[in-house]
Amino acid sequence: VTSYANRTSPVVRGKWVLENLLNTPPPVPPPNVPPLPESEGKTIVSVRERMEQHRKNPVCAACHANLDPLGFALENFDPIGAWRTRDSGTMIDASDSLFDGTAVDGPSSLRQYLEKSEDLFVGNFARNLMMFALGRVLQPTDIAAVRRVAHRASTHDNEFSAFVLGIVSSPPFMMRQAEGLATN
Repeated sequence: VTSYANRTSPVVRGKWVLENLLNTPPPVPPPNVPPLPESEGKTIVSVRERMEQHRKNPVCAACHANLDPLGFALENFDPIGAWRTRDSGTMIDASDSLFDGTAVDGPSSLRQYLEKSEDLFVGNFARNLMMFALGRVLQPTDIAAVRRVAHRASTHDNEFSAFVLGIVSSPPFMMRQAEGLATN
């Protein structure tokens, strides 16, 4: 899901982490962004090298500073998720600095960063689980209930059962109506 058929994409992977794990979606890219150049002829260039060329453009560099480090931390996984140590014959460099200055050098350090960002992760998990339980996109009126669920779960060591019990006892869940049913 976060790669192309023939190569990985640190940008797509970074965007996925920001949106799905940290609930901090990146800004929309500017119009007319050129695609990442493919390797030409016999010279095969790694994804990192192509990304570095792309980031030389200051307009591109601003957005990529938030996306790329998260994606590069996962670069050891090839397009289908298998572990690898080389990309186009070059040793993979999974190191970079995140937007807050935290150094990452692969999936383990990215996991440690995510664990330190527990509040963002837990809040986003509660939000996504609430959307799943309600079967709809959250409304502004649901946000207080999501915060209560996340808070309650945090007082129970973030056990999955605490999230579920918090959601099923929340007003949005208890007062939901089946879509498509007419009321008399």
